[in-house]
Amino acid sequence: MSKVAKAAVGLMIVTILSKIIGFAREQVLSFVYGAGMYTDIYFATMNIPNVIFAAIGAALSTTFIPLYCDINANLGEKESLKFTNNILTIVFIICILIAMLGLVFTEPLLKIFAFGFEGERLAIGIEFTRILIFSVVFIGISNVLTAYLQVKNNFTIPGLISFPQNIIVIISILLSAKYGPYVLVWGTLIGISSQVIFQLPFAYKSGYRLKPHIDLKDRYLKKMLILTGPVLVGVAVNQVNIMVDKNLASLLPEGSISALNFADRLNSFILALFITSIVAVIYPMLSKLSHEDNKEKFSEYIVKSSNSIILLVIPISIGAIVLSKPIVKLLFERGAFDASATLMTASALSMYSIGLVAYGLRDIINKVFYSLQDTKTPMINGAIAMGLNIVLNLIFVKFMGHKGLALATSLSALICTFLLFYSLRKKIGNFGQEKILTTAIKALLSAVLMGVCVTFAHEFIINHTGVGFIGQAISIFGSVLVGVIVYGIFVIILKIEEVSMIIDLLTKKIKITEKIS
Repeated sequence: MSKVAKAAVGLMIVTILSKIIGFAREQVLSFVYGAGMYTDIYFATMNIPNVIFAAIGAALSTTFIPLYCDINANLGEKESLKFTNNILTIVFIICILIAMLGLVFTEPLLKIFAFGFEGERLAIGIEFTRILIFSVVFIGISNVLTAYLQVKNNFTIPGLISFPQNIIVIISILLSAKYGPYVLVWGTLIGISSQVIFQLPFAYKSGYRLKPHIDLKDRYLKKMLILTGPVLVGVAVNQVNIMVDKNLASLLPEGSISALNFADRLNSFILALFITSIVAVIYPMLSKLSHEDNKEKFSEYIVKSSNSIILLVIPISIGAIVLSKPIVKLLFERGAFDASATLMTASALSMYSIGLVAYGLRDIINKVFYSLQDTKTPMINGAIAMGLNIVLNLIFVKFMGHKGLALATSLSALICTFLLFYSLRKKIGNFGQEKILTTAIKALLSAVLMGVCVTFAHEFIINHTGVGFIGQAISIFGSVLVGVIVYGIFVIILKIEEVSMIIDLLTKKIKITEKIS
């Protein structure tokens, strides 16, 4: 294995470790505060800066790099650096203004994100928000520095920024148990600021020099605004979905927001580990094939990438549904996180897991449209998903409580993923969607049979190992092992052709990283 390949494998390991330490942060938080009032308030107020900058951050990462490369190729390093400072300065000023407005209009701002907060929850939420609102400044600067480092082919440092942040937050959680919850909030602000402090020396090493500069007439700035429009709207729509979910959850019994958040984090962990790698491999290949107008290969990659997602994620979804309660109990049930919190989180996890495959396929098909230089279709689809999610939220929340919010999210994702496939069929014609449907049916059948076996295996093992921590761990890992074997046997029996593609896609990630380097 070459040094570059080893570095690529190392980067993948760092990404996994980063997600693990982030997960450890959630475990520490659940141990100290459980799924109660302070956790609800913390998640609701943390959601404010995240929502504000999720759209802007996505727009920056999508458009900054190609524009920087364009300027650097045509006008040189000096002008590309000037462009970087122009973006950084404008982002900094906008963030300061947002923070100041947040201080002035704290209560109505919090009411937008959690209109069910009243009394003590509202009062504490206002104080938390006034502290955390300043994190938008650091998030904005960090996004620009991340884009700059990536354009310099430095992907490791941006991947590591969550390490110091999570360590600081974990320490603040533990200290807050003794000195009060405000230590957690200030610690979170310091943790977010560490993203900037961590990246800045490496940006300077890569050639960056800070020189505040504003040029609103810059043609590249105008071009950036035009390109980011649909992306901005698409991501903003997704954040509105999250905001609506949190708002409705704030009207439900205490702990509902926390249960949804812990369950969503588990799903996000799965998505980051299994889907990101496939998307990272496919996107550059799709862009290249689209540019070359190689329709046959283009369609082939759509089928292979979609089927790889289906083969990996459907069994994980069924497994998460079947083992939701023991998984949550093993990971979280200790300290202030009691049996009631386990049941709430497990039920939310089951509902979120229904749409897990849709999230992965939607990422792939969105990338297909982006490679075709079509940003409007994903934006329109996102808007439909938002409207559908809100309607389903209002229907299900009445009968199912917080579980209904999770189910609405999954169903809207499934329906809108089908609509994306339909839109792609209209745009480019037949791209092999029949093969994708066939693989989905075979994978679902195999996964359901696997789920039955896993259920019996878990009951058998837990009856022989006991319900202690070690017994729980053995029963879950043993059940997963049984599930992997059973699922593998069935997909081979059903002759799913793309099984070998999963291995190929992961190895191609190393090759692509080698070419980039």
